[in-house]
Amino acid sequence: MTTPQGAEALEGRNNGLAMQPTLAGDAQESRATGSSRRYYRFKPWNIGRYLIWSVFAIALIVLPHLFKSSLALTMLSQMGYLIIICLSYNILLGQGGMLSFGHAVYTGLGSFIAIHAINLASAGKLPIPLVFMPLVGGLAGMFFAMLFGFVTTKKSGTTFAMITLGIGELVASMALMFPTFFGGEGGITMNRVYGQPFMGITFGPQIQVYYLIAVYCFVCTGLMYAFTGTPLGRILNAVRDNPERVEFIGYNTQRVRYFAFIIAGFFAGIGGGLAAINFEIVNAADSLNAIRSGGYLLFTFLGGAVFFFGPIIGAVLLVFASVLLSELSKAWQLYFGLVFVFMVMFAPGGIASLIMMNLRVAKYGKFQRFWGLYAGLIAALVPVVVGAAAVIEMIYHIQLNSALGPELRFFGVTLNTDGAVSWVGAIALFAVGMGAFELVRRRFVKTWGRAQEEIETEIKRREAA
Repeated sequence: MTTPQGAEALEGRNNGLAMQPTLAGDAQESRATGSSRRYYRFKPWNIGRYLIWSVFAIALIVLPHLFKSSLALTMLSQMGYLIIICLSYNILLGQGGMLSFGHAVYTGLGSFIAIHAINLASAGKLPIPLVFMPLVGGLAGMFFAMLFGFVTTKKSGTTFAMITLGIGELVASMALMFPTFFGGEGGITMNRVYGQPFMGITFGPQIQVYYLIAVYCFVCTGLMYAFTGTPLGRILNAVRDNPERVEFIGYNTQRVRYFAFIIAGFFAGIGGGLAAINFEIVNAADSLNAIRSGGYLLFTFLGGAVFFFGPIIGAVLLVFASVLLSELSKAWQLYFGLVFVFMVMFAPGGIASLIMMNLRVAKYGKFQRFWGLYAGLIAALVPVVVGAAAVIEMIYHIQLNSALGPELRFFGVTLNTDGAVSWVGAIALFAVGMGAFELVRRRFVKTWGRAQEEIETEIKRREAA
C-alpha cells in the first residue's frame, strides 16, 4: 500500500509528539464597515501539546501498576532507556539525515564508564549517588562523540555511514585488547545498592529502578523534543534537506552535523548508563557490536524516523521482539527482516506515518468508510501470516530440531514435517489468504484514493474561502 497523494502535509520531518500547532492570528479587514482596522483570533494552541505530554507522564507512572509481573516490569524498564537511545539515534537519522552504523559505540561506552563510576562509588572513592550515574554515562557518550564525531562528520552520506561502521568495528575489536576496562568475555559487574539511600530509596527493588528510568525517559524525551525547535535543530533539518543552500547562506554544515552528533552521543550515553543500572552488568559482546547498532537503526526506521514519536514506537517494538518474540520462535529475526522489507517498500515513513495518514483522514470525517476495509484486511492477513509462519517453522524444525522428531507444536496445532498434509495445508492457507487480501486491497486502494481526492478538494475550497 503505497503512500497516497496528499500525505505530504503529514510527513513533515520535524513533527513532534503532536503536530506543530499554529496561531490563528492572521489579520483580517472588516468588510462590513469598510474599515482598515485589523483584529486577531486566538486559539488555545498549547492544550493539545500539554495533553499529550500529560498522557505520556501518566502512562509512565501507571503502567507498572497495571502490569505487575516481574517480566512486565523488566520490559517496561528496557522500553524506558531504549526510548532515549532510539530518540538520540533519530537526531542523526531523522533530523540530520546521517545514517550511522555505530551508534552502539556511545551507548556501550556510556554503560562502561557508568558502571566503573558505580564501582568506584561503591568503594567510597567517588561521592556520586546512583541517581546521577546516568549523567556520568551521558558525559562519557558526549566525550567519545566529540572525539569520533570530529572525524565522522567531516563527510556525509554513504561516506559518513561507512566511517561510523568502521569506528564501531574498531571499538568492538578493542574490547578484547583491554580486558581490564571492558572485562573480557565476562564483562563488568556492579552492585547498584551502595551508600546512603537517596531520599529513602535504595534502588534495590526493580520498581525503584524503573521509576528512575521513567524520570530520565520523560526528561530526556522533553529535552530532545525541545531541541527540534532550537535554531540548531532547525538548521540541522536544512542541512539534511539541502546542504548546498545552507553553505550558500553562510553556515558550516560540518559544524552543524558535529554539534548534533555530540548531542546525540550525550543522550545515547544516558541510555547506556540506565541500561547498566538496570542489568548491573555490561558486556562488550552485547553492548558494542554492529548488531546492536543495526537494531537501533532497524527499529527507529520501523517506528518512523520522519516523526518525533516514531522512535518511541520503535523502542517498544524492539523490546517485544527481543524479549517475547525471540522466546516464541527461533526465526524471529527472519520475521522482522520481512517486516522491515515490506515497510521499506510500502510504508517508508514507518508506523508513525501510517498513523498520521489515518488521523488526517479522520480529521476530515472520512474514516468511517474504512472500518470495514481495515477489518477485511486484517481478516485476510491472518491466514497469510499463519500459513507463511507454519511453513517457516517447519523448515526451521527440519534444520535445527530434526533430532526431536518430525512433529512440532504451532499455535496449539501439531504439525508433521514428514507428512504432506501439514505442508499442503499451510501453503493452501497462505494462498487463500493472499487471494482474499488482494481483493480487499484493490477495493481499499480505490476508496483511499477517492478519499484523498475529496480531502484535497476540501483543502483548496477552504484556502479559496
